Amino acid sequence: MRYQNLKLNNRPHTLFTIAKKSGKKWFGIRFYRWLSIFCINFLFFLSYHIDLQILEGTLSGSRFLGFHLIDPFISMQMFLAHYNLHVNLIIGTLTILVFYLVAGGRAFCSWVCPYSILGEISEKLHAVLVKRRIIQSHEFNHKIKYVFWIFFLFLAFFAGYLVFEIINPVGILSRAIVYGWDIALFIVVILFLIEVFFAKRFWCRYICPIGTTYSFLGYISAVKIKRNSECDHCNACFRVCLVPHVLDKVKDKSQDKKEVTITSGDCTLCGRCVEVCHKNALGFETKLKKLI
Repeated sequence: MRYQNLKLNNRPHTLFTIAKKSGKKWFGIRFYRWLSIFCINFLFFLSYHIDLQILEGTLSGSRFLGFHLIDPFISMQMFLAHYNLHVNLIIGTLTILVFYLVAGGRAFCSWVCPYSILGEISEKLHAVLVKRRIIQSHEFNHKIKYVFWIFFLFLAFFAGYLVFEIINPVGILSRAIVYGWDIALFIVVILFLIEVFFAKRFWCRYICPIGTTYSFLGYISAVKIKRNSECDHCNACFRVCLVPHVLDKVKDKSQDKKEVTITSGDCTLCGRCVEVCHKNALGFETKLKKLI
């Protein structure tokens, strides 16, 4: 299914709305992303506090209507630390893998992860400080995330313990939402400040092994961003993309007369590029339509 008929243009918009040509406003993709994050994590909260039993646990490991769901990176750490995997762990991991193969690998980062909202807030603050020349922005090679991915797996193997989970801001926030705050939130605050004053989206772009794990699925997942021949190379999409290197194929002017699919596994399917494209050249597409 394609959504290019939404005709999202680079027009005046607020945090959650975007303007039509007529001047009327309607909810943008960010609204639906944030709503998705809120609803999923609120269900965790309700299931614990009022025994709702819909989505129990946290993002690290949970049950949805009784079906186990396990973060794939947690499972890899568990196997390397303890050399075995329980049946429920295997089932829960396979369920998540199949889901994100359909929904789009790193869609987890934009549509589920609670740190994503903090990341967008820090990104805005960072941009303001850079514009006022209060700070300088720092960038690194995005491939460094693979080094951290291997590093944290090695820590689990040699320590026999899930070391990464001590500092994992995704797990810390998820547990805080469900069970209440604890001192570990201090780590999230430090990371937030690093992203505000040092490097934009530092955690998501350069470190997070959870996102890196989902990026492997992203290369073969069903949902992609697709560019049509209307692109005029204004580069607005690059300026808003969480991980700009995923749009490198858009720069290739030799492909201007063709439709180009963004195949990079690092694409989080956040839709920010779709909203700012004044030519409506970018949109969501799923390979599943070929089966219909």
